[in-house]
Amino acid sequence: MGIEHMKHLKFFIFLCILTFTVSCGQQIRFIQYKVQKGETFSEIAQKLDMKAHYLIRLNPGIDSSPKPNSYIVVPEKNLKIFNQKRKEKPEIVIESVVDSLNVDDNEKVLDKFVLYKVKKGDTFYNLNKTLEVTRGELLLLNPELSEGLKLGMILKIKEIPVEVVSEEIFYDDYIKFDKALKVALLLPFRADKYKSDSLTLKDIFIRNAILVNIATDFYLGAEVAVDSLRGKGVDIELNVFDTGDRKGNELRKIISEENLNSNDVVIGPLYSEELQTVAASVNIPIVFPVYSKNQSEFSSSNIVKTSPDKKVFREELERYILENFDGGNIIIVSDDALENLQTSRFMRNSLEAMSDTISKTIHILSPKEGFIEKSRFLQILKPNTKNWVVLATDNNVIVSDVVNSLISLPEETPVKVFTFDKGEVYDNIDNGKLAKIGFTYVSDDFVDESSLSSRIFRQQYLKKNKALPSFYATKGFDITYDILVRLASGNNLKSTLDEGMSMRVETKFDYRNSENIAENKGLFIVEYNKDLTLKRLK
Repeated sequence: MGIEHMKHLKFFIFLCILTFTVSCGQQIRFIQYKVQKGETFSEIAQKLDMKAHYLIRLNPGIDSSPKPNSYIVVPEKNLKIFNQKRKEKPEIVIESVVDSLNVDDNEKVLDKFVLYKVKKGDTFYNLNKTLEVTRGELLLLNPELSEGLKLGMILKIKEIPVEVVSEEIFYDDYIKFDKALKVALLLPFRADKYKSDSLTLKDIFIRNAILVNIATDFYLGAEVAVDSLRGKGVDIELNVFDTGDRKGNELRKIISEENLNSNDVVIGPLYSEELQTVAASVNIPIVFPVYSKNQSEFSSSNIVKTSPDKKVFREELERYILENFDGGNIIIVSDDALENLQTSRFMRNSLEAMSDTISKTIHILSPKEGFIEKSRFLQILKPNTKNWVVLATDNNVIVSDVVNSLISLPEETPVKVFTFDKGEVYDNIDNGKLAKIGFTYVSDDFVDESSLSSRIFRQQYLKKNKALPSFYATKGFDITYDILVRLASGNNLKSTLDEGMSMRVETKFDYRNSENIAENKGLFIVEYNKDLTLKRLK
């Protein structure tokens, strides 16, 4: 075959590829979409019936919550389908029903609710399909519907969200030019356990399961944080020490032989008693990177607690209830344990003291003969009103009983379930059941995999370690990065902790209003959506 013939053949193949590419490009056209206030990539993707990760890929470099009135790229076909569906839905506009309301109604209703005027042929079924609102939700806002739909009725469809001015003050990351930091990381690697030639890999993992899950992963995440800050110009000397067995001599040896005070900060150890030993021997900040039930006993002023105490979880839920509950029933469910009964009573007294409305509607329900019958709920729950149930127990039987009782309530009796301590018991309950009761809980972490910070961290971690980060690896990154970037400002760590809260990959840090010891009080309120996804309410 001649050279000239080969050239023609290559050109022909290139032309075929180009034609195919152009034809594919003509099949998928893209168009600009104007972002509405409060919209995230996930919400926009759901609206346009497409995968969130595909939408993110079309718009690289844009955060998961794009700015209002900015433009992003979306498939033209998806947007056209969405606009067509919106045109087919009945128009829900407040102006269309103003004439049907009197002056007093205008003041009370127009500012609070989206309204709809009942038309000929409307049924609860088609209202559910077109307005995405259930019969029970309509009855809750419109008790008169118990007599049925009537032509010309003005229905409240949903409350218009009230824009609340946030009191949260965010810390502004600032890095001082040519700033150098020295950091000591104290973790129980127990390296001496690996020295025996007789140990198999399986033996190492079985004997050191906690090490594998916490210490090693935390270190790998901390390494990525150090690399990130080095890339931003911070000169960091990271010194890693193996604290060995919990009751061994390694920690004392480190304290006596190493000048820990030469560091700007010490992160670790992981055990509360060891942390207090280190805190008493140095005068620099000591960061406790995990939660311990004994951390309330800490007394040294140089300790920084990165995990909130359990009472802070309860207080956060109390605040949420006070801010959002406007009438109905509140039922606190406890078990027979004295601690949980006291917590339930404390919570009831706290809510009653702060709200006259709540004081008349709050109840405590505890088990009889080890369980709570559904009939006892039915004696308290009321139809066509809010029924909020707070689970102040981690008892497997009681939690399971409560969930199974509440998912089978009549539609006219809406219920929402809360807890301030989401333990392992909820991992054994079907997520579909939790979603049906709008399960809402307080958490010290929230995973938004579509966020820019999360995507960047996963990419960095995967590139460095050839694996995706675990929970502990992410904590290692969040805690290390937050502490070191504050120190990189050149200011005293305690003063930066008082300046404002910060949000990292999965963790919120809010040390403000701490007294003697810096204690993180950053928490999330998380709700199960009907589609089994999670939504951050606060």
